[in-house]
Amino acid sequence: MEKIRIGIVGYGNLGRGIETALTNSSDLELFAIFTRRDPATIATENRVESFQDIFDYKNDLDVLILAGGSQKDIPVQGPELAAHFNTVDCFDNHASIADYYIKMNEIALATKHVSTIAIGWDPGLFSLQRMMAEAILPEGNSYTFWGKGLSQGHSDAVRRVPGVKMGAQYTIPDQAMIEQIKSGQDVDYTSVKAHQRLVYVVAESDADQAEIKEKIVKMPDYFAPYQTEVKFITGTEFKAKHQGMPHGGTVIRQGSTSPDNKAVYEFNLKLESNPEYTAAISVAFARATYKLFRAEQYGAKTIFDIPLGLLSNRDSEDLLHNII
Repeated sequence: MEKIRIGIVGYGNLGRGIETALTNSSDLELFAIFTRRDPATIATENRVESFQDIFDYKNDLDVLILAGGSQKDIPVQGPELAAHFNTVDCFDNHASIADYYIKMNEIALATKHVSTIAIGWDPGLFSLQRMMAEAILPEGNSYTFWGKGLSQGHSDAVRRVPGVKMGAQYTIPDQAMIEQIKSGQDVDYTSVKAHQRLVYVVAESDADQAEIKEKIVKMPDYFAPYQTEVKFITGTEFKAKHQGMPHGGTVIRQGSTSPDNKAVYEFNLKLESNPEYTAAISVAFARATYKLFRAEQYGAKTIFDIPLGLLSNRDSEDLLHNII
């Protein structure tokens, strides 16, 4: 069986997770990792190439999975690479996804590629659950809770603040509100009221901590609307307590099927490794992306646009007899 050849762009937590996830997929293979760092400094047994040489491999790659950050990397790399490759990314700035889709769709259609965007668990799997729950229960209200866990995108945004040496951001949901919704009670929900953001920072020795805190809590789309607490700690404490990357969350729709009958739709994730799970989703959608490309279904795609059967490495008959 000819395998789908995958390239990874970036080699941070998500990139390493994608590298691991590919070992669990018999129909995909890692062609190379592309990095802006010196390839010789990357500790892996797999092939590593310089990002600046990536266009030399247009004929060797079936899909690129972008593993950079959503704040600075993907908005630049996505459009640049979509003109030459099929791509999958985990762009997670919810406020900018619609504009990003328009740009990516225009490029992918013009160059006859497929670009699957905003793939992960939120946006991604949670987006799908919100849509499905509303379609099934049109009379009702939907609620999304994130955490408790470490957010990759928000932590990356923290680390890019000048003066930050190390940083991690945890999202903490209001558990009392979750239980109220599950029991059918009405709640005054907004994502801001339902979550707290807790940030741990190791500052550079000459950095102004007050300035760092102000830049974090006022960061648009990431922290500005939320209850955000910033704690400064030592590098020793950070390395001892903040190296794990657990996360998870819940989508709940509280609705009714008739005036006399209520229903609660719930989807929950509990993850020991946020980047590894996000990577596993990316790999499944890389498979679907290549199938769409082979079918000449070009353009940008979100999770709403992709037939779910394409995610599987089983054929239609196998799915019909053994899964459905």
